[in-house]
Amino acid sequence: MKKKIKMGMLGGGPGSFIGPVHRMAANLDGLIELVCGCFSSDPAKSAQTGEELCLTKERVYASYQEMIEKESQLPEGERMDFLAIVTPNHLHYAPAAMAMEAGFHVALDKPVTYSLEEAKSLAEIAARTGRRLLLTHTYSGYPLVKEARYRVQRGDLGKVRRVFVEYPQGWLSTDCAATNKQASWRVDPTRSGKAGCMGDIGTHAFHLANYITGLEVDEMCAELNSFVPDRLLDDDGTVMIRYKDGARCLLSASQVCAGVENGLYIRIYGEKGGLEWRQDTPNTMIFRPVEGVAEIIRTATASIESPTAQHNSRVPGGHPEGLIEAFANLYRNFALTLIAEAEGREPSECCLDYPSIEDGIDGMQFVDTVVSSSEQNAAWIKWEK
Repeated sequence: MKKKIKMGMLGGGPGSFIGPVHRMAANLDGLIELVCGCFSSDPAKSAQTGEELCLTKERVYASYQEMIEKESQLPEGERMDFLAIVTPNHLHYAPAAMAMEAGFHVALDKPVTYSLEEAKSLAEIAARTGRRLLLTHTYSGYPLVKEARYRVQRGDLGKVRRVFVEYPQGWLSTDCAATNKQASWRVDPTRSGKAGCMGDIGTHAFHLANYITGLEVDEMCAELNSFVPDRLLDDDGTVMIRYKDGARCLLSASQVCAGVENGLYIRIYGEKGGLEWRQDTPNTMIFRPVEGVAEIIRTATASIESPTAQHNSRVPGGHPEGLIEAFANLYRNFALTLIAEAEGREPSECCLDYPSIEDGIDGMQFVDTVVSSSEQNAAWIKWEK
């Protein structure tokens, strides 16, 4: 009989936004079971969340060190298989490194770490220990994003020339850090890192463009802005990217676009046609050939041609699939990979289709490069990994 993959969680206590999203996504397919957690740096709050989630008191811990140490002592089949870390950026590296060293796999919210140096160190630990890492770049979990990737790889667009990707939000348009828990750490360089908006959502836009096109960055230049007075990190920015094969990308990300909820939008144009996809209408993508009629591509219909997109489509056409389902696709593929390896099988290509530590390193290299460029008056900076 197959057994569920067992998950522990660090963070995601009272007032958390992303922790409950991770739990819903991990639970959706019945492959993963939450068995333990340290949900807050406050033991009382951690205990409160553990009780709400029906965990036994013995499996709710006061610190991540205690959780990893005590879980390591439990019998195989009872202890957690991987640790999901849903804390602010500065609290990613140490628990992830300790978990891997103790033999556990890791799931991390993006960006992967506080700094590029930490990301590279974590990659070395993952390689040495043979542990897997899931990085939750959620938007790559949408079926039509996978269909877009397939069509670009198949050559439907021809040679890619131009990419536009924008990610506007409006929730940081005012100085709300004192009253908004989610805002307070994102605008604090001691917890967020050297970038604010670009680290938070710019990395999503960058990963989306890379995932779909497969293009290799050559150099980039950036202008970062802080529009809210006395804000220490960027809340807006624009990046120009030159790819090695001559294609160009214009990336913009902003959290001060008042009134905008979550406007992620990507357009890719090649010699033979273009693709357009919006996150707020994720079940529809448009392919525009140079000649002929535009094609409307819909999730879970005959217009889906990619095996990976089909694998990640969940319900019949016409039924909306959104953020939780896309998030769950990442967790499901990660779980199926761990199950296959536990059974001595090679994971399929579809199962291995989730963001990894290498995507995390690219994200932190993106942050370093755009900050460096902006500090040099939007100078062009070579991409060096």
